[in-house]
Amino acid sequence: MPGSLAMENDGSAPTVKANTIDELHSLQRKKNITPSASQTDLHTLSEEERNKQQLQSISASLASLTRETGPKVVKGDPSSTSRSETKGVAHVPHHRVTPTIAVSDSALKFTHVFYNLSPAELYEQAIKHEKGSFITSNGALATLSGAKTGRCPRDKRVVKDDLTENELWWGKGSPNIEMDEHSFMVNRERAVDYLNSLDKVFVNDQFLNWDPENRIKVRIVSARAYHSLFMHNMCIRPTPKELENFGTPDFTIYNAGQFPCNRYTHYMTSSTSVDINLARKEMVILGTQYAGEMKKGLFSLMHYLMPKRQILSLHSGCNMGKDGDVALFFGLSGTGKTTLSTDNNRYLIGDDEHCWSENGVSNIEGGCYAKCIDLSREKEPDIWNAIKFGTVLENVVFDEHFRGVDYSDKSVTENTRAAYPIEYIPNAKLPCVGPHPKNVILLACDAFGVLPPISKLSLSQTMYHFISGYTALVAGTEEGIKEPQATFSACFGAAFIMLHPTKYAAMLAEKMQNHGATGWLVNTGWSGGSYGCGSRIKLPYTRKIIDAIHSGSLLNVEYKKTEIFGLEIPTEVEGVPSEILDPENTWSDKTAYKETLLKLAGLFKKNFETFTDYKIGEDSKLTEDILAAGPIF
Repeated sequence: MPGSLAMENDGSAPTVKANTIDELHSLQRKKNITPSASQTDLHTLSEEERNKQQLQSISASLASLTRETGPKVVKGDPSSTSRSETKGVAHVPHHRVTPTIAVSDSALKFTHVFYNLSPAELYEQAIKHEKGSFITSNGALATLSGAKTGRCPRDKRVVKDDLTENELWWGKGSPNIEMDEHSFMVNRERAVDYLNSLDKVFVNDQFLNWDPENRIKVRIVSARAYHSLFMHNMCIRPTPKELENFGTPDFTIYNAGQFPCNRYTHYMTSSTSVDINLARKEMVILGTQYAGEMKKGLFSLMHYLMPKRQILSLHSGCNMGKDGDVALFFGLSGTGKTTLSTDNNRYLIGDDEHCWSENGVSNIEGGCYAKCIDLSREKEPDIWNAIKFGTVLENVVFDEHFRGVDYSDKSVTENTRAAYPIEYIPNAKLPCVGPHPKNVILLACDAFGVLPPISKLSLSQTMYHFISGYTALVAGTEEGIKEPQATFSACFGAAFIMLHPTKYAAMLAEKMQNHGATGWLVNTGWSGGSYGCGSRIKLPYTRKIIDAIHSGSLLNVEYKKTEIFGLEIPTEVEGVPSEILDPENTWSDKTAYKETLLKLAGLFKKNFETFTDYKIGEDSKLTEDILAAGPIF
């Protein structure tokens, strides 16, 4: 019949077993039945009971602590008209007595929970509901983090109470800015009220730390699919079986980043606040949608929890050779940490956050968070190829028609990022654990040009340079300033540490001594003069140096000691011109070399003054040998 959508069934084409378009759509999606324990096991919960327990746990997480019960939570999509797509209802009283009347509008409604959605489901939610979300030509999800395109360290607060007052590092040089319990609760209430007012929230239950004995269960409650997918990639993803038995989380993040904090709240200095309460095991985010705050908030948590178990938490890259030799790479931005720890001949254990326990090393995370600015297939093939379906691309710019990403475009920010699961890297070691490290490599990009390309460190020197965390940035060249700027970040990650740097340094030295690890200082910066006169040490030379460290050949060569810093430098490294190994040889103006060397030594000495008179509980001053390991005039 002309103009009719119906097709006559002549027996040649089978028809669909559906009476309505909705029925047809329901056939398209198959129920995911997760293999459970044996059905004869009397202790196995039914799917309905498990569902109810999960929802009760989520409702309890979202309970207001002052006014009413937890919200009525239901699984499923609020935009779906079909009730069959919503599962279970839970309403958990916070107080023993359930109020007889609803005391707020949010108590009258259901909050829909999107629980541990898959990347495909999160793509759909982002594309449908979040402005600025697009699928790029390489299959990644491009998102915007709003006004904030980086972390806000000045807006980070930690609750100072009887527990943390003596345990944490406070005061000059510390990243921990205090707030009181009451102000935290005001912000928590604000975040929970905001999340409860929404039609839907995203809940991720995941793990931190690949070491099964020291795994931490985390719950992330957020308002954006972008945040949920980001954390799906960055934390360790539980198996269906692990999710069934997840139980109560060890730590909860309330991400209400679209909603500002109240500036009139005590301790607030802007509309942004990122607050950690270690006693309550909670973190609250207000006034910033930048996803990195969640990642680094959890890293700060691990910097507190792990040392209490005699486990060292480290801001480092980590890889392993075919023979099981593990190396840790420390370095600030621009030192080559990512480039040098990504090595096709070695397995990647992780790119950023690790633990060193009695069992060896383990990655804290389940993913990588890579810088994208000026990314190219030639320079970083592994990162380039990891940007595909499932990857979150943060604040990148792309062609509006073909959706091809322009990684050189800084229109939104220079801090463009990609977050992807670690298994997207072909030589990732799964599970992400390894034996005790053999080498601890401290990277510095010395723009003053006076540090050797490679030096072997004693234990006390390793502690000194680990606490210092030095690199040098090349400052505002566009204004004609050619003077390098020294940057120091304690433990190569001062923004995230919770305890005094000397505690982490002492643990590092103890573990290195117990397991026979060697410390190395590698300069990836300038040679033959400071920035503007000398030249950057060639990457192939640095790679040869790293190869020599891995192979163990540098343990069998002769060394000589430098003046001032007292560093042991090898007389030869295979594939590297011997004349560049001693920086003094590469400077034509020897007087300028001496002056620059003394200047850098003075900067190290001044930076270290922050740590020399610090008391840790009952401990008094720093041990003399660490101080003696610094520059001597």
